[in-house]
Amino acid sequence: MTAEMFPKEKTIDLRKKHIGPSCKVFFSHDPIKIVRAKGQYMYDENGVRYLDCINNVAHVGHSHPMVVKAGAEQMELLNTNSRFLHDNLVQYAQRLQATLPEKLSVCYFVNSGSEANDLALRLAWEYTGHKDVITLDNAYHGHVSSLINISPYKFHQLANAEQSKSVHVALSPDLYRGNYRQDHPDPATAYADDVNNLIQKAHEKGHKVQNKNADKLQQCVCARVLPYQCTVPLPHRHVHQAGGLFIADEVQVGFGRVGTHFWAFQLQGEDFVPDIVTMGKPIGNGHPMSCVVTTREVAEAFKNSGMEYFNTFGGNPVSCAIGLAVLDVIEKEDLQGNALRVGGYLMRLLEQQKEKHPLVGDIRGRGLFVGAELVRDRVKLTPATAEAQDIIYKLKEQHILLSADGPHRNVLKFKPPMCFSEEDADMVVEKIDQILTGTRNLAIVI
Repeated sequence: MTAEMFPKEKTIDLRKKHIGPSCKVFFSHDPIKIVRAKGQYMYDENGVRYLDCINNVAHVGHSHPMVVKAGAEQMELLNTNSRFLHDNLVQYAQRLQATLPEKLSVCYFVNSGSEANDLALRLAWEYTGHKDVITLDNAYHGHVSSLINISPYKFHQLANAEQSKSVHVALSPDLYRGNYRQDHPDPATAYADDVNNLIQKAHEKGHKVQNKNADKLQQCVCARVLPYQCTVPLPHRHVHQAGGLFIADEVQVGFGRVGTHFWAFQLQGEDFVPDIVTMGKPIGNGHPMSCVVTTREVAEAFKNSGMEYFNTFGGNPVSCAIGLAVLDVIEKEDLQGNALRVGGYLMRLLEQQKEKHPLVGDIRGRGLFVGAELVRDRVKLTPATAEAQDIIYKLKEQHILLSADGPHRNVLKFKPPMCFSEEDADMVVEKIDQILTGTRNLAIVI
């Protein structure tokens, strides 16, 4: 490294001076300066080690030697754009497609999840000829303008923002605090009927739905698991009958994170195949790359629009070499299997905390994408937002990095690198137990 290493205080001052003020940092009251990382651990400027439960981007582990080597070796040889022939591009597309249903056969390589989701919308618009979109309440699909418009998680935060007339927000299929819960006789059909009602209302106003964009595990509500093999196939049928397409956003939860399957949409059964799949974050283990995969029919419609599609950095040889290495590591180290085993173990430990501590209201998730929702009252479901923030800061003091998310910021969100171990899970949950026990004892004393 040739860059000068500043004292932490100077780094903070320079960030305030030169970086946009809306670009937030973790633990803003006392941010951490991270200088290196390995596996599931990150290290600050003083060499203090932190267990990372936040970074699903470092999918196969921070600074994995196979990924680093693949990128460095290819960078020494060549890096250029995809208008030149190169085997890395076609080899990676072939390997990626082999993990997907056969009809999803055409790849567009881009550089971020936001870019992937934006391109997915363009593909759907060209194929259907319509621009109306159904999205889930509390969903987040990216930071570019087209995606803020279809991300209630973001546009609800904007003062005086008006929802676009072409965007229709469906109920989040939340069995814990949603409109239709565990005690409903058929929540899957009820949530699907909500989508169908949105379609019918749109048609009555002269609109045509072009797609439904869905987080496969609703990511920013923290591992909201859709009712298995029901909720998605039913609205998928309604959307297709209306002439629309179904986009599966796998940017956070793809590449084996759910444990039982390589892609989260596969949780809905073999018969369910989306029309477009977007992927990002873990695809390059921290290297900026992403991908849109679709059917031949959708790709041909996009081509027939008459506008050439070109992406300067998408699919470059270095990115594809890194992508291939990530797939190799997932397979060689059985990281999907690890997500299943360790994720299940983590959920069992958290369920024990739910039995022990009234503050823990709900545990949900799949594999190594898990949420623990904290509530002050299990009947009223009053969000325990302050308590969640207190926990993540106290964990930080004990060198564990965890985030709180969801509409009320009251869900402890676990999405660690896939090399996360049972020993790591034991340590995190033990610390959470100690914090919750202290919180309860304090409440009793008061």
